[in-house]
Amino acid sequence: MVLASLGDAMCYHKSGASSDQPEAVLVHHRMAFVSTSLFAVRVLQTLLPVEKASQFLPEPLSAALFLVSLDMPISLEYPNIHEAVVAYLEQLNSENYSIYKRTAEAVYSIECTCNFLSDVGKEGEKNLLELVELADQALQSFSYHQHFPLIKEIICMCSKIWKSAQASPLLQGESQKVFLRMLSHPLLQVKVETYNCCLEIIKECLGVHNVTKPVSSLCNGIHFLLHPKVLYEISAFGIQEPKNEVNAAAKAILMYLLQGRLMMTAATWSKFIESLCPVIPVLQGYADTEEPLGKCVLLLSRASPEADEGALPGTAHLRALLRLLLVKKPPVRSLALKLLACHLTREDGAHVKRPSIDARLLSRVTNLFIVKKPIELKLDDRKELIIKLETVEKVYEIFTSDDIDLVLRKSAAEQLAVIMQDIKMHAVVKKLCLIDKIIEYLNECVCQDGEVVECLIQPCLTLLRKVLCADPVMRVALSQQSSLLTLLFRVSLIFHEDRTVVTEVGALFCLLLFDEVSRMDMWSINPSDKPSSPPVFSLPVSVFRRYHLPVHVVGHHAVSPYSIVLPLSADCLALKPVSDMLRIAWNLSWYHGSENLLKQMNSEPKIKECSDTLKLSTEDTLALKVTHTASGLRDCLHSVVEAAAHREVRAAITRMSFYLLNDRLSLKSGTGPCGLTLKSLAWHTTLNRFLQVLPACTEDEKLLIDIIHFLNKLLKEQRKNSSVELLNWLLELLLRHSPNPLLDLLVLTESQAREETDDIRTAVRQQVQKELIALFNTLLLSFMAVTDRKCLELLHVFQTQLALRLLQSLRVTDAPHFYGLPSLERTLRGMAHLTASPGWSSHSPLTKPFEICVKYLSGLLEVITSFYVERGGNAMSFMGKGVTKSTILCLLHLSHEMMAQAQSSEWMSLWFLPLGSHSEDQAPTQQGLAWLIPLWVDRDPEVRFTSLGLGSALTTLETGCVALANSCQNISGGLWGTVVNILLDQSECSVVRREAAFILQNLLVIPMPSIILKDYTWQGPCVHDEDSGISLVGKPALQALLYHCHFYEHLNQMVKHCYLGRYTFDLKFSALDGTSEGSDLNGLDDSFKFWRAPSRLSSQDQDPSSLSTVETMVASSSGSTEFPPFGPSTAPLPEASHDQFVAQVIGQHETASARLPRDASLPAALPRQRVVTPPLLAAVCSLLDGLLATAPGDTAHAFRQARLVELLCSIADATLLESCVQELKAPLPLSPPAEHTQAQVSSLLEYLSSLSRLLQSCLLVDPDLVIQEELLKPLITNIIGVLTICIKDVLDVELVSAFYHTWTHLFNLLAVLLRKAALASLPAMTVVLAKHWAAVIDMLCTCVGLSITCPTLCTASLQFLSVLLTEEAKRCLQDKDKTNLCHSPSIASLLDKTQENQKSLERLNEVILQCYEGKPSKDVLKRVAANALMSLLAVSRRAQTHALKADLIDSCMEQMKHISAQLNLDSLRPGKAALKKQEDGFIKELSIAMQLLRNCLYQNEECKEAALEAHLVPVLHSLWPWLLMDDSLMQIALQLLCVYTANFPNGCSSLCWSSCGPYPVQAAYRGAPGTSLMGCILKLASQMPLENTAVQQMVFMFLSNLALSHDCKGVIQKSNFLQNFLSLTLPKGGNKHLSNLTILWLKLLLNISLGEDGQQMILRLDGCLDLLTEMSKYKHKSSPCIPLLIFHNICFSPANKPKILANEKVISVLAACLESENQHAQRIGAAALWALIHNYQKAKTTLKNPSIKRRVDEAYSLAKKTFSNSEETPLNAYYMKCLENLVQLLNSS
Repeated sequence: MVLASLGDAMCYHKSGASSDQPEAVLVHHRMAFVSTSLFAVRVLQTLLPVEKASQFLPEPLSAALFLVSLDMPISLEYPNIHEAVVAYLEQLNSENYSIYKRTAEAVYSIECTCNFLSDVGKEGEKNLLELVELADQALQSFSYHQHFPLIKEIICMCSKIWKSAQASPLLQGESQKVFLRMLSHPLLQVKVETYNCCLEIIKECLGVHNVTKPVSSLCNGIHFLLHPKVLYEISAFGIQEPKNEVNAAAKAILMYLLQGRLMMTAATWSKFIESLCPVIPVLQGYADTEEPLGKCVLLLSRASPEADEGALPGTAHLRALLRLLLVKKPPVRSLALKLLACHLTREDGAHVKRPSIDARLLSRVTNLFIVKKPIELKLDDRKELIIKLETVEKVYEIFTSDDIDLVLRKSAAEQLAVIMQDIKMHAVVKKLCLIDKIIEYLNECVCQDGEVVECLIQPCLTLLRKVLCADPVMRVALSQQSSLLTLLFRVSLIFHEDRTVVTEVGALFCLLLFDEVSRMDMWSINPSDKPSSPPVFSLPVSVFRRYHLPVHVVGHHAVSPYSIVLPLSADCLALKPVSDMLRIAWNLSWYHGSENLLKQMNSEPKIKECSDTLKLSTEDTLALKVTHTASGLRDCLHSVVEAAAHREVRAAITRMSFYLLNDRLSLKSGTGPCGLTLKSLAWHTTLNRFLQVLPACTEDEKLLIDIIHFLNKLLKEQRKNSSVELLNWLLELLLRHSPNPLLDLLVLTESQAREETDDIRTAVRQQVQKELIALFNTLLLSFMAVTDRKCLELLHVFQTQLALRLLQSLRVTDAPHFYGLPSLERTLRGMAHLTASPGWSSHSPLTKPFEICVKYLSGLLEVITSFYVERGGNAMSFMGKGVTKSTILCLLHLSHEMMAQAQSSEWMSLWFLPLGSHSEDQAPTQQGLAWLIPLWVDRDPEVRFTSLGLGSALTTLETGCVALANSCQNISGGLWGTVVNILLDQSECSVVRREAAFILQNLLVIPMPSIILKDYTWQGPCVHDEDSGISLVGKPALQALLYHCHFYEHLNQMVKHCYLGRYTFDLKFSALDGTSEGSDLNGLDDSFKFWRAPSRLSSQDQDPSSLSTVETMVASSSGSTEFPPFGPSTAPLPEASHDQFVAQVIGQHETASARLPRDASLPAALPRQRVVTPPLLAAVCSLLDGLLATAPGDTAHAFRQARLVELLCSIADATLLESCVQELKAPLPLSPPAEHTQAQVSSLLEYLSSLSRLLQSCLLVDPDLVIQEELLKPLITNIIGVLTICIKDVLDVELVSAFYHTWTHLFNLLAVLLRKAALASLPAMTVVLAKHWAAVIDMLCTCVGLSITCPTLCTASLQFLSVLLTEEAKRCLQDKDKTNLCHSPSIASLLDKTQENQKSLERLNEVILQCYEGKPSKDVLKRVAANALMSLLAVSRRAQTHALKADLIDSCMEQMKHISAQLNLDSLRPGKAALKKQEDGFIKELSIAMQLLRNCLYQNEECKEAALEAHLVPVLHSLWPWLLMDDSLMQIALQLLCVYTANFPNGCSSLCWSSCGPYPVQAAYRGAPGTSLMGCILKLASQMPLENTAVQQMVFMFLSNLALSHDCKGVIQKSNFLQNFLSLTLPKGGNKHLSNLTILWLKLLLNISLGEDGQQMILRLDGCLDLLTEMSKYKHKSSPCIPLLIFHNICFSPANKPKILANEKVISVLAACLESENQHAQRIGAAALWALIHNYQKAKTTLKNPSIKRRVDEAYSLAKKTFSNSEETPLNAYYMKCLENLVQLLNSS
């Protein structure tokens, strides 16, 4: 019913406009039609899918949509709406949709027409192909506009194209298609004009006036006519056109061409003849001896090619003569016979051929082929073969055999003729050369003795006809054989009395002479490339009409194949909507757009050559002006300027408001036509004069209301993209000095108050105030995304000015003579919007910010007292409900402002109210915040939510906690019990419970005692057991309270009932929605939208003590506030009421039930369990975090019992989050508004942030809570899933910030997880990271790249990467001996072995390097980046390579040089103590640089070479005095040197070089270093023992590396360093273990012993062998056999063997090894003895000692028994080999 009425209204306003009505009425109808149409379409899009339109939409609306679809101005101004209308129309009414589609085609054709005429007239080079396409489309609409100059332009263009020899075939072909369509156009006027234009061109090119001119290229202008298709069209259809104008012009064209040979060049004439040949079969039908055209055709046919070079070619000439025998006119046939007779007589061998040509014969055959019974050219095409192919072949053999009697051959031929009726049999006989045999028989027949085979001729002709009829290819081939044509003609003359034979020959002539015109594909405008089955032989209808044919054939081309079908019939054109659309389309296209057309509206018509039907009517002009937004707005502003009365201005302003409405209905708010036009128009000055003076009368006030309402609407539409110019103009207007009407009107003067007796004036004045408040509210919200400094400065001043005016208004409202509840509520709503912005009180030149806050607090507390406290709340009445809501919200905002502006926390007492009796004789009995408590249990959920938010804000201060707790002393359970009950109340809204959680969290921040302390201000909860009389306070009371309330059990249920969806619906409560209050256009929806989750406010982490402050703070003016945190509304209204906002925040069923009183009569309708939302669980996680900090052990135990951690982790869902983000980036057609999806994502991110903080605390308190296997793997998977969500195309700045905030906490959680439980978490984490490796790398690159915009995220990501690589490296070191433990894949392998993401890995290295190098030395982020870079360099060779390319080594070296120079310079200055701090900074920088170098050089020879070239050793040498002062620095330097010299001989050698000039060393008091760094190292190692064992160990490790270098061993030998070994003391007493220093010396000697020169060094030490022998008797856990290995190495050198043999102790030690229990010692001893005895006869003598020989034999015997399969173990096999050789050598002589 409603949709039908909507359709009727649209039709009424569309048809109601007529030219006899005033212009104002027409404008009204047009505006109403446009706005109603837009509204109707939006309603349909919201309510009804397009597919269901035909089922539900009424007929009136269908008719209205048809009118809208044909409305040209609407389609131009609102194309998206037009597309939607067409989609619905297609489903509703196929007939109307068809009309629209055809009209749209015509409109497009009109556009092409005008574009063609415009482009073709332009000078310069043109795109001819584009012009041809436009011309082709233009022909579709000619029946409407009939603009005849178009035809001439097109034909001239075609002539020009074909005149040029360089024109492309494609261009020529496309232009020819257009020309042919013009020749065959359905509209007679088009054909007439086309033929006449062609005739004019021919006359111009071939006219007699050119006879005096030399033959030139003039004739090239007719080349566009010289094509078979063109000539065919003229011959077959132009000449036969009933209208004389067409056929006369066609005949004239052909005559000019046929007679114009002398005016043409030879090439042009040849081209003409070539093009004419395929058309001659049609043209010869007009041959005549009297008619001019017929004579020309006959003359062309007669001309012999032998006598005239320009005549038809030989075969074509013969065919033309034969064709004349079939024309209807006898004189032509007679002439043709004579000409053919001459041809036959001149034929070669004519004297031996029959018949003889004489006059008597010719007189008999004048009507030779005029038969009474034409032949039917029809064959069969059976699906199955009836006759076998073998049978056909046998019959053919009989037919062709010369040995068989003619009678049988004739019979066979007749049978074959019957068989050939089936097309499928043709292939068989064609393979057998049937046609050649038939031609052979025909040649025999025309010979002098041919009577013999005459009996075969008739069946042979029949066979030939049937074969040719089905084979067009053969037909083409035979038609060009003159001999065959002559042969057939002779046969017909021979058998001229046999009508059967003559008819067969005539049929063959039809097939062969008309073959060109029988092929339809030849004349098609778009011939098909696809092969098809043989077509049925057919001829054009025009041939039927002009010839006597001896056959019945199918006709074709009754109409031209080039004719087009016009999109619109005459009936369609008669429809007014159609004609209106086409007329407007023509004018729009002619003037190239609306702007140009509208400029011409008031001038004389420019289209003088066009018909009157193309001229715009008054209604058309008005429709264009009104619908075109820019024109309409200019008209409105002009009306305002020229207006003589209030009514005209108000009408114009109202119309401007409608344009804003249209923008909104077309879903283009702010960016629609109206919004864009207003930004370019100077409308500010037009309206300025109405806003700068106070209204003098009621009419002035009404006008002001309209203007303010328009400005309010404009600001709302442009809120997302506010115009700075508009905002500046408004602020300057509002801040101008007196008079300032807009601010002055907020507060009534005394005189205005006395005038309030008039009800109308009162209502108008209240409406003015209402609109002003709404404007100010919208204005404040418009600044959320503004960054212009001037604009923001003006805003701040305006905020404070507005605050003072609203305060005055509040006081006036409370005056004794005035009681205006609506006015008070409006004022408070304005205050709520104002106070939502931080700093609103701080820009008054006269009043201090805190004083303004105090005044506000006083007024607001007075309001809350008057309308709530004294009235007992709203338990009995809803009177003042809006006042209470707004007041409490203002108080919430005010609390944050006071925190910011107050110098101390003593302001809390200002919030106290006296409670109790208010009589004059009784003083207040109590002060406090007790007035706030009743609001927590108000029946309005918004009041409960906001008042609890105020409580959480006040409890961020300790004084607030104390005051609130004292105010709840008389309440059962006190503050703690009350808030816990609210939190655990399952029937309460999630937002309310969330605020209760914040209060509890704030209360936990203040340390509480475990026992009662009298002097302690904060005791925490207090629990008293009446039965036992026991009282508990502080932590014990808290635990008792939680146990009593079953706190953790309730939380368990709460988590289980969490709802992650976007909307909730409960149809049972739909009836209750009707109880909602009416919508107020200026509700608090926008101010409530300031509320944000913490992740949407800041990317910085908050201290737990201030977390709830952040949760309840309002957003700053830096971001957009277009949507609430979550909401179920599927189509949010831009102006929602206060109650409607709650419906979004809480949910539909929650809102409905919350509006009922607690003792309502519908208890069954109240839901028992409310929806638990992710933001509520986020607050619960923060609360649990606080409990964990307060009572770690008890809380962890409670977590474990209630399985809270597992349940909370199960809520995390990365897949849901990713699908929401994908929906934001690529919304589907039926996707909900983006604001709702953003809200859902925001709430999920808030929950993840809180959960990650809680899990970090759990890991610190009790890691077992988190590292359960069933919990850990899904948790890590979800975390990595969230981290790898791609937000590249997410446009909302706050949502991106929320992601960054959440990612920061997730990275921190992963880092803590690795630190506390790497053993359990690393394998699972590695697997998940490997699965999403590409996304992980991209994500890390993104996060590290945010070092400037989001440093916390950058820091967290780098720390995670560093910890991850470090823990994996530790794990690899632990598992290096455990071959069965192989974690695959590892992060290191992913970094180096994957090729797919190499560029991303390079980018990661690059961004980390940039982060490190781009930060100052004191920046914490630089240290973090350095740690991550160290970890990456340590495990990734690719990272080392990239660092080398990025000159990291050079930069580190330069940094070390700079530090060295700076330290040396500072050491020369006095006041060394003052420089200590600066030196510490340099030392840290030096430490980082050396560690980076160390890791960059690790196992990378290329990097070591670069360090060598960069003079690493000299730089370290210059730093040596400073290294000696700091053990940690020395240790790092030694580590660097160890890495540098490992497996790098050149690096080892470089340490032996002396220091040179560029690196001077200031010795000062530190002691001069040696001549080389090697000397410094040896000196350091000689200091035994060193205080720092780590440094000592590193020194010897470094020397062990150097001991492998020949150069370094030389330095060691020269320095007598090894003498220090001899001074080592052996353990005494019962200690059987060597000292660590001794072990270090032994390892060094072992490396030295690896070369012969080193072995000589050892042997030269007196007593060294004896000392080693003694040391071999002692044990050491890590290296028990080092002395034996040294002996082993020395034994292998022949030069050393005598010295070894001379030392009996060594020999006895080696021999004793064979009896050792240590298998390693056994192998060493056996190998050493074998080496000693090998090739050394003297050793044999010595070792044949019975004792030694016995030991060898026993060892060999034992080994053979023990190692039966020793070959399987290489070490055992080597041991056996040593013993075998020893035994053999000792037993030999």
